[in-house]
Amino acid sequence: MITKEEVKKIVDDYSDRGLIEIKTFGEALREWCETYTNRIALIEEGRSISYTQLWKETCGLAELFKKKGLIYKDNVMVQLPNSINFVKVIMALMMIGARPVLMLPTHKEYELEAIAKLAEPVAIVTAISELGINYVEMAEKTKKKVGSIKRVFTDGIYSGATDINNVIPVEDISSAADIMPDAYDISLFLLSGGTTGIPKLIPKIHAAYLCNAIESAKRCGVTADSVYLAALSVSHDYPLCCPGVIGTMAFGGASVLCKTASLEEVLPWIEKAKVTFTSVVPVVANMWNEVMEWCDPVDLSSLKYILIGAAKFETSSAKKLEENFQCKIIQGYGLGEGVTCFTCPNDPTDVSWNTQGTPISTGDILRIIDEAGNEVSAGESGELIETGPYTFFGYYRAPDLNEVLFTKDGFFVTGDKAMKTPEGNLIILGRVREQINRAGENIVPEEIESLIKKSEYIIEVAVIGISDMELGERTCAVAVKNKKELTLAELRKFLSEIGIAPFKLPDQLIYVEQLPYKNVGKVDKKTLKKMFGDI
Repeated sequence: MITKEEVKKIVDDYSDRGLIEIKTFGEALREWCETYTNRIALIEEGRSISYTQLWKETCGLAELFKKKGLIYKDNVMVQLPNSINFVKVIMALMMIGARPVLMLPTHKEYELEAIAKLAEPVAIVTAISELGINYVEMAEKTKKKVGSIKRVFTDGIYSGATDINNVIPVEDISSAADIMPDAYDISLFLLSGGTTGIPKLIPKIHAAYLCNAIESAKRCGVTADSVYLAALSVSHDYPLCCPGVIGTMAFGGASVLCKTASLEEVLPWIEKAKVTFTSVVPVVANMWNEVMEWCDPVDLSSLKYILIGAAKFETSSAKKLEENFQCKIIQGYGLGEGVTCFTCPNDPTDVSWNTQGTPISTGDILRIIDEAGNEVSAGESGELIETGPYTFFGYYRAPDLNEVLFTKDGFFVTGDKAMKTPEGNLIILGRVREQINRAGENIVPEEIESLIKKSEYIIEVAVIGISDMELGERTCAVAVKNKKELTLAELRKFLSEIGIAPFKLPDQLIYVEQLPYKNVGKVDKKTLKKMFGDI
């Protein structure tokens, strides 16, 4: 694992080249709040908050965390819905040097326990309940199973937990003698979609993650007049930092924090808050296209851009989205681990509808290589490798994996198949390694297979992704039965009782007498996709 001294040397080199600022999130937030004072920073249903008030309330929350024993380098799991409190919590933790581990609202006990065993958090910050899910109950169960967890913080009153709303706003965090983070420290952990097993932890350095947010915002034309609508969960890197809520705050704009991505909620917010841009994944954009045909007219004149990323977006869908919302598409590609690319707001439709643009920083370097590691020419496909000022240095507590993640000259091996146009725009073609992209969420087949095999009624199983008009890819389990055939509903119930996230549950279940194998002893999933791709 790379040492902090090595991190400092690399980050300082980028700083000397003018590509990155040596700054922590606490310093950045103070600067933004002192600059933008009474401008609105965050908006949620029933409440908005100015930059000045955000600073005072975040400092008060930081004091609460310190009083309850949270200190520098403590890991803290955060599972909250989109809300002003989400932003305050992660900012307050980062200010005192504690490190948020950003869990998705869709994660259940299975994921919480697995990530907690890896991260060894000292606390969980969670909602009591939201959209019918009892989050605090899951947190309490995880606390009992994982010995490192000493405390649960809740977004409300709950017996035995600390209410994060019961905080007195203060002008500044005190106890200057306490150890605080520096710009080279880990600010927070994102979760990787991964290609094997449970998601891995992506450490994001303060200076580097701020660079990602600011350069994304510059590319997407964010200003103090921008109003960003966070329709996706801000626990994801994309709506949090690309440019998302953080990038918008860096330039004094306002962010609307939606509970869901449904047009029933989104359209009134666009009209009421005068939203100028939002970001969605293709499955949500396609849903919006379909539902717009039935919606009552609303004033969308403020909307300038819709950012599209995380999966392939068909040209016909891009055209329809621009027509429905009378705005421009900015298409992108990004990794929690590293590079972010976007088309430019003024790019012609041929570029913005059909490519993922170019890197946001002049310090980013992309290469497309063949199987022998040689760089290919424009128009030829291969595996994307990259490096740059905000690319990470390796997964948390995964030394063996990190050994094979980087080339000898320090490029991160993304696992994505890509090509460049003659003009230099990136086109993502899919994954080199096996992974299912269902509605913008990455699913690792191996993880689901291992869980399905826990059933006494399954001898063998292969999980594959099959093209789907609504989901992008649907998850299909091809199984060999033992004794009896479980129905899809029974299999989904079995997996739900294990406690996995709902988006990982199979959409389809097919039984076969035996699975096809390659001569190397692995299931031939290409054959399975050909056999069942049109079902």
